[in-house]
Amino acid sequence: QVQLVESGGGLVQAGDSLRLSCAASGITFSRYPMGWFRQAPGKEREFVGAIRPDGSRYYSDSVKVRFIIFRDSAKNTVYLQMNSLKPEDTAVYYCALDRHNSGTWRDDDFWGQGTQVTVSS
Repeated sequence: QVQLVESGGGLVQAGDSLRLSCAASGITFSRYPMGWFRQAPGKEREFVGAIRPDGSRYYSDSVKVRFIIFRDSAKNTVYLQMNSLKPEDTAVYYCALDRHNSGTWRDDDFWGQGTQVTVSS
């Protein structure tokens, strides 16, 4: 059974940094693209960034430069390092595993339960 468990969310001030973790079990996650998404109240889910099996990464324009995705294959964990946080980064953050290795993100991919990030001004 595949499980993705996020952790590391919390309440921080604008300009602070926070690191989220996504621990995968039941699958060798480094063989698949892993993504981070977020959803703010009243808004649709938004792509944040992803890391491919070859280690290359890509980000949305709203977070690139400020956010970094990296992984620890020994721990089967992907991280989202968030720097220079802004109030508009407030959302529930989810990690996802592209089980189809398709390069696109689908509802039937594996998703974590989410972790809340709140950035105060």
